[in-house]
Amino acid sequence: MKLVPCFSKFLNVQMSLLFCLLLFLFILSLGGCQKQHSSSIKVGILHSLTGTMAISERSVVDATLMAIDEINASGGLLGRPIKAVLVDGKSDWPSFAVGAAKLITEEKVNVIFGCWTSASRKTVKPVIEQHDHILFYPVHYEGLEQSPNIIYTGATPNQQLFPAVKWSAEMLGKRFFLAASDHVFPHAANTLIKKQLNALGAEVVGESYLALGDKNVDKMIDAIVASGADVVLNTINGDSNLEFFKQLDARSIKTPVMSFSIAEDEVQLLGGKVMVGHYAARNYFQSLKSSVNQQFVARFKQKYGDHRTTNAAMEAGYLGVYLWAKAVTHTNTPDSSTVRGALKGMSFEAPEGKVTVSAINNHLWKPLYIGQIQQDGQFRIVWGEPQPIRPLPYPSYRTRQFWHRYLDTLYQGWNQSWAVPVFTKEKTPVFNRTDNFSLTPSSNEPG
Repeated sequence: MKLVPCFSKFLNVQMSLLFCLLLFLFILSLGGCQKQHSSSIKVGILHSLTGTMAISERSVVDATLMAIDEINASGGLLGRPIKAVLVDGKSDWPSFAVGAAKLITEEKVNVIFGCWTSASRKTVKPVIEQHDHILFYPVHYEGLEQSPNIIYTGATPNQQLFPAVKWSAEMLGKRFFLAASDHVFPHAANTLIKKQLNALGAEVVGESYLALGDKNVDKMIDAIVASGADVVLNTINGDSNLEFFKQLDARSIKTPVMSFSIAEDEVQLLGGKVMVGHYAARNYFQSLKSSVNQQFVARFKQKYGDHRTTNAAMEAGYLGVYLWAKAVTHTNTPDSSTVRGALKGMSFEAPEGKVTVSAINNHLWKPLYIGQIQQDGQFRIVWGEPQPIRPLPYPSYRTRQFWHRYLDTLYQGWNQSWAVPVFTKEKTPVFNRTDNFSLTPSSNEPG
């Protein structure tokens, strides 16, 4: 009979130990959940910090980081801070692809904000799609593309090129010279522009290309003078633009230039007096008078210095972060596939005006403005369409299959690359290019 109390006491001890163990495991699990909940949400930023494109891309990085800092200052996302992982694309397209893969597979980021040139985007696109990830691309481009894994926050041709060409033909003259960089965006853009100019009864009197980074612009400017052009349409990218405008000014050439990749940063570097009177077509200018924009500019200057300027690509990079954050909040998860679905039809009151993600093609409905450069380095808006323009990445007068075949012709002509090699002093690029692709469809080509 004495064994019963002993056994009961033993049982109580065992139960107490078991209770303590379960309590300990429960507390441990709570701590793990709390740690998981408070861990950061990682995002990738993939832009050129070095090389010929750094002049344009560094400011986009600054604006992207500012948006992230603002969101973190207001409590982060889902109670978690956003952590940015920055990778330098080095103005080199293979480096962009390697950087994208690293951000996804090693850094485990939830989204990538990045790329400027179409060559870099085209190189990154298959990496993003292979991993079913998401890229926010902040720059105007040639269109002819639509990916479920890319949110295009820059302009399509009908939101920039086509209205600006029409305005130029009406206001500046009918004889056009096409000055361009030698990669996919300028070539595709000029193909579309030539078709439009023909329809407008205007003509192309000259066309010239520079390798990215090439500053030997004398032959191009000689050709402009010899052509007797009324206006130059400029799709030069990167720091080649600086030498181009320096030489126009040094030689007192007054032919007006309509640029598609010039913004406040480049004007500031050269000085307004060098570029005064020339034009640019962008979806945003710092000089916009809306209260949303004025507050945006004030915050940017407070963060980075009063000498800094804002521009269209950095504004598109900035609003991209807020669109993504809005979708994360809406879905209660940073999971890229879930966020992509939530972004369709989502709107944001941006510094440029209200933008909306098209549920059809992942491009934004955006306004457009044409600005003329003033001596203070700012743009005076001379024409605008403030109501958002529907994005149409594929011109409807040819089929998508036709446009994809056209792009493949460029790609194969550049030895399976989306651009000629970036120019260096040590080596002038040598390449094969097919310039004679006809916009007339073959006999078996529909449309």
